[in-house]
Amino acid sequence: MKLGIVGLPNVGKSTLFNAITNAGAESANYPFCTIDPNVGMVTVPDPRLDWLEELYHPKKKTPAVIEFVDIAGLVKGASKGAGLGNQFLGNIRATDAIVHVVRCFDDDNIMHVVDNASVNVPVDPAGDIATIDLELIMADLEMVERRVKKAETMARGDKKYLKEVELFQRLAAWLNDGNSARSFAADEEEAKLLATSELLSLKPIIYAANMDEAGVADYQNNPYFQTVQAIAAKENAQVLPVCAKLEAEIAELEGEEKQMFLADMGMSESGLDRLIKASYTLLGLISFLTSGEDECRAWTITRGTKAPQAAGKIHTDFERGFIRAEIVAFDDLKALGSMAAAREKGLVRSEGKEYVMRDGDVTLFRFNV
Repeated sequence: MKLGIVGLPNVGKSTLFNAITNAGAESANYPFCTIDPNVGMVTVPDPRLDWLEELYHPKKKTPAVIEFVDIAGLVKGASKGAGLGNQFLGNIRATDAIVHVVRCFDDDNIMHVVDNASVNVPVDPAGDIATIDLELIMADLEMVERRVKKAETMARGDKKYLKEVELFQRLAAWLNDGNSARSFAADEEEAKLLATSELLSLKPIIYAANMDEAGVADYQNNPYFQTVQAIAAKENAQVLPVCAKLEAEIAELEGEEKQMFLADMGMSESGLDRLIKASYTLLGLISFLTSGEDECRAWTITRGTKAPQAAGKIHTDFERGFIRAEIVAFDDLKALGSMAAAREKGLVRSEGKEYVMRDGDVTLFRFNV
């Protein structure tokens, strides 16, 4: 899973990226500090995997991972090549979802840049979101218009393409009115066709409302956060209150020290943990687990994946020669304390090719090739 962290210059993208990946991306108070996308792999916290490690004492523990990409700041006109526009849009295209960092704090020492890298303007979350949305929409509009022309040409020889022409003409009109592809009404068949077009404004999105410490401490009453929250609600998108500066401090702590710091701040979990949970929900992801003396591992799959395809995540031979999956729910395994006890209670199930995997399934695949 690859998430692209985007936003206008100086909104806190690289600071947040540094905090959640410890990758050390350069962070400075000037536009386009991040020129090439910085990439960081983040392990997904999973207490279930920790418990399995204590049970089996394996040679290796392998958590699921998320790839975060810190993408260069965008300015107005990016869809026409302004700033680092073309590069910015190309980098977004390669991600599964977007984390849009929105500045929700005032600081006279940090420039707020929209369309001119040398001009400092007042903080405006709604305007910032609209600026990036418009650039993505304009880039999509060009792509959709090309798709319409191609479908019209194909329809001269095959009438089945007329449906595609009609769909993308409707989408072009929708985009032209300043609406994102995410909010475009489409049935299941149309949605599958739209998914083949790599539309930027169709990508699922999480808004990260970046506040200072005072703002995040009482974020529900923060007017900037309320603005972002209202916009997210209209799009059925998620919004997370974060303080990138604070997350950077949390990232340097471990174990009990980290938990004490979070407790002192009145937080039950870090912004990273909340972002990972939101990302899984956004993309419809779950994890199944494999365990043993060699390795305990979490595997990420899409909700609704059947057992053979889940086995294929481990190795293609597992899917090709799939026989059955022996599965116990993690909660049952933990309650009984061992796989042997779970078998005695009849809680280890034998599932076939039509079984739909569930989050937390502890699984052993049987196969033959």
